[in-house]
Amino acid sequence: MTTLKGITRRHALAATGAGALVAGLGLRSASAAMATIRQGYQTNMWGMPTYYLLRSGLLQKHGIKFEEFAVPSGNLTMQQMVARQVDMGTYAGPSFIIGNSKGGLVAIAKIEYVGKTARVMARKDLGLKTVADLRGKKVANQTGSSTGNIFVDQIATKAGLHKGDYQEIRMNVNDMVAAMAAKTVDAMVNVEPYNAIAEAEGLANSLQDFYDFDKLPVFMAATPEFVDKNPDTVVAYLKAWLECGKDFKEHPDKVSDVIYSFYTSKGYKMSKQTFAKALSHVEVGPGWPDDLGPYMQHHAEVLLKNKKIKAMPDFGKAFRKDLMKKAMA
Repeated sequence: MTTLKGITRRHALAATGAGALVAGLGLRSASAAMATIRQGYQTNMWGMPTYYLLRSGLLQKHGIKFEEFAVPSGNLTMQQMVARQVDMGTYAGPSFIIGNSKGGLVAIAKIEYVGKTARVMARKDLGLKTVADLRGKKVANQTGSSTGNIFVDQIATKAGLHKGDYQEIRMNVNDMVAAMAAKTVDAMVNVEPYNAIAEAEGLANSLQDFYDFDKLPVFMAATPEFVDKNPDTVVAYLKAWLECGKDFKEHPDKVSDVIYSFYTSKGYKMSKQTFAKALSHVEVGPGWPDDLGPYMQHHAEVLLKNKKIKAMPDFGKAFRKDLMKKAMA
């Protein structure tokens, strides 16, 4: 394992013995035509469908090679993609809109809904009941992330809280439970499995579920250069995703075991029951729902109003729906 700018980089090249033999004979195997994908993903629950895809063997089945880049939050993957350090990655609507504005990123599919995984959580010992109770409190937030933006721009404001009414503590989501335990923050804007861990350990109670505000579709985004140069690779990649979606529906125990092993290998202690509850909040179903246009238009208007983007995106160009249509054909 090597590191690139502090980010774990694992080479997972899907070359089989047979493929190597073909190459040795000077012939071109089917996988040789496929480009290697530099795949980014976040290590919270939003990125776990991608993690499962990388471990499932489905990419290798379609002749695809990949390198993986793991980070705590999707907005960091987005920044890597804007800098052209990564080819693909998942994140929610607001981060995608910002990535499209800054780097012309395109979306090739909606992968999942994660609105049930995101919550505003408060320290249990404080006895807080609503978001409005956060006035004057220290709130851990992954600033610049989709959940961070939705909390600041929509959830907090609806509760009558504006910047200055609470102290926003910038923090990665994977560090927040420890901060709650140490009582260095009073609340956190976080996602699974960290919310479930905090509840199971008796550290926090839930103030607000994001699903009431936003179903939070998560997109697989790509750099436009990669898509333009490698359309066949992208279509094969999406075919693998369609099979991955079937695994989540038809073989949930198999999926859960793979993802659970990821968190236990990182030292997280939680029961399989706690983990299964957290994973059940992720609704995986790659495709292009018809209602995404108005949804993304709304988020773009919010981001424009708050001066986080300079102009409204052209979603007709930003959404590459043609690629999924080919994958489903």
